Amino acid sequence: MNRSILIIEDNAENRYLATYLLEASGWNVSHAAEGVEGIAAARKLRPAIILLDIQLPDINGYEVARRLRADPATMSIPILAVTSHAMAGDRQAALAAGCSGYIEKPIDPATFVADIEGLAPEASPSR
Repeated sequence: MNRSILIIEDNAENRYLATYLLEASGWNVSHAAEGVEGIAAARKLRPAIILLDIQLPDINGYEVARRLRADPATMSIPILAVTSHAMAGDRQAALAAGCSGYIEKPIDPATFVADIEGLAPEASPSR
């Protein structure tokens, strides 16, 4: 079973916390700090799940999701937006761009991994 997650997130502290929680639950974690880098990593690594920040320094997460969905190599990978964008319409915008689910920041360390596995159960290592 593919137990890998790609985190596309520019904030080092957010990457560290998510990595710590996921690795403690049996996931193998890779990172990208920018959108274009994340797209390339997704094509190369073919992770089970992609965690995607919306505010990235080069292209925004909506564009990353659209490009991943347009690529046959990555189109079926669940993409979960993990973002502080929590205004009315942000969840719908993430889903419209191709994200499979949406988790608001700040994340809750007690439920983060379960939230991810609940939004992408087909990729969960415990299934």
